This record gives sequence, C-alpha cells and structure tokens, in this order.
Amino acid sequence: MARLRKIRPFAFAKFQAVLMAPVGLIAGILYSFGGAIYELATDSLNSGTALAFFALVGMPLTFAGVGFVAGIIEAFLYNLFARRFGGIEMDFAQEP
Repeated sequence: MARLRKIRPFAFAKFQAVLMAPVGLIAGILYSFGGAIYELATDSLNSGTALAFFALVGMPLTFAGVGFVAGIIEAFLYNLFARRFGGIEMDFAQEP
C-alpha cells in the first residue's frame, strides 16, 4: 500500500486545465448552437449571434483558466490536509 502525501501544484493545475478545456468546448458548442437556433426561430439575427459563436473560443479558454486556478487551490489544500491526516492510500500492482 502506498500513500500519496504531496501533489505538485503547478503540475496538477496543468492537468486540471487540460481536463476542463474540452468541457468548455462542449459548453461553447451547446451555447452557440442554442443561441443560433433561438436567433433563427425569432427571425432576428444580430450581434448576439456573433457573440454566441465567440463562445466556441472563449468558453474553452475560460474553463481552462478556471481549471488551472482551481488545480492550484486543490493541490495546496490537499498538501495542507495530507500533512495533517496522512494522505490518500493507493494500491499499485507490479507488472510482470
């Protein structure tokens, strides 16, 4: 049984950013298509339509940035509590 006692904050923050960027892309796609369908249904294309399609770039960047910051905070908190309570126990198998 091994115990995870410390997480490097910058490495974990990069990991969180990479995980959150595709989630932001999916949210951006849903937002932009939903906005486009609404604009087409109301027969009024305006600057809101262009703004909805900018979400395809903006939301993944925003989600990645928030994931990066959250990763730093999570790693810091984990390191703080793992020092006091011992960390997470993990079981690793040796490959033959």
